[in-house]
Amino acid sequence: MAMLAKKIQNSKTVAIDEAQGKLKEYADYVFADYRGLTVEQITALRSKLREKNCEFHVVKNSFTRLAFEKMKIEGVADYLIGPTAIAMSNEDTNEVAKILFDFCNEAPSFSVKGAWVENSVYDFEKIEAFSKLPGKKDLIAMIASTINAPVQKLAATLQAYVDKMQEEGGAPAAPAGEAKAEAPAADEAKAEAPAPEAAAEGSAEAPAAETPAE
Repeated sequence: MAMLAKKIQNSKTVAIDEAQGKLKEYADYVFADYRGLTVEQITALRSKLREKNCEFHVVKNSFTRLAFEKMKIEGVADYLIGPTAIAMSNEDTNEVAKILFDFCNEAPSFSVKGAWVENSVYDFEKIEAFSKLPGKKDLIAMIASTINAPVQKLAATLQAYVDKMQEEGGAPAAPAGEAKAEAPAADEAKAEAPAPEAAAEGSAEAPAAETPAE
């Protein structure tokens, strides 16, 4: 009898260590109630989560609870009651949570319980709100579009100028009135020059020099 008890104890220890070893590979955990799901549905869900480098495992509550205790993770015991499966991830956990919440629409018996994310306990309301945040790729795209907007505007302005130059034969059109403005300047210069007749008359009217008397 003592030998049987020891074997049972040893098998429990091994199971707890195995659970801990698997959990330690990941940083975030989303707990779900998988009751009512068929094997096909679980397989389909796992396939979607795998795209986010996430594993989805049905767990034994007692062993998993002890494994979390050994990992010094507290506050998740309430999520290890009843049929429990855990989605484990290291990144994009909000997208993982979104997949789980979307799956609730496909399988009403499936439900999200809560989560451990970024070293904090997330209750149902918090993990649901977290699932609605944009993913990393979406954030990068939003930032890139914000940065590129002024550049795109400048590029469009330059392209419009190039198009206008090509339409006008490669040179910008002269501003209206510029050619007319140059003509009066030439006329003014001509008007300022003295006429030959005026110069001659001026010399004839000049008094002759008087010859001094002897």
